[in-house]
Amino acid sequence: MEHDFWYERWAKDEIGFHQHEYNAHMQAFTNRLELNPGDHLLVPLCGKSLDMLWLLKQGYRASGIELSRKAVEDFFWENELKADISEITGGLCFSSGHLDIYCADFFEFDFERISPFDAIYDRASLIALPPAMRLAYAERINAVSPAGTPSLLVTLDYPAGEMRGPPFSVPEAEVHQLYGSAHRIEHLHSEDCLAQEPRFRKKGVSRMDEHVYLLTKR
Repeated sequence: MEHDFWYERWAKDEIGFHQHEYNAHMQAFTNRLELNPGDHLLVPLCGKSLDMLWLLKQGYRASGIELSRKAVEDFFWENELKADISEITGGLCFSSGHLDIYCADFFEFDFERISPFDAIYDRASLIALPPAMRLAYAERINAVSPAGTPSLLVTLDYPAGEMRGPPFSVPEAEVHQLYGSAHRIEHLHSEDCLAQEPRFRKKGVSRMDEHVYLLTKR
């Protein structure tokens, strides 16, 4: 997947992955991250997710990383937030209060700019990437996460041949392959979500399960 793929998706407003309300799993399981007010969360490949607003309302700091400038600008405009914009190596930083969104390539981003962070929230990052990029993504997460860093990870699992992603199917075995050497993995929750996803049923998907994991960096 080249950059142009995502630029085009945002330009055409083909963003079915965007949720118009706070994610229920985030609200249910963020307590498992054992954060304190003022703690700092990394939200990779954040798009214009409203979840960042919820994290701020809980008293946390958040740093998102997003390739598409349109996505970042839409986030601030739609939520009536004024952004201070500054140049960084390889992109721009949009800041408002305790929120920074970096318009940059996740794989090239200088994480020293936002370290230390206390936790990671990944609702739609890993499942947005094809297999080869998922490995590179996980290796990057593993490399930049200090020991003890917890992550809340949400994935989808469906018969891979039934739909061309994104979102891609990431079964539990692959989660362990990607993260097991560097993280302790706890499976927190699973549910059949196909009934709530008519667009996927129309594509012929016969089964879709959503899974929530707690990863803790060794």
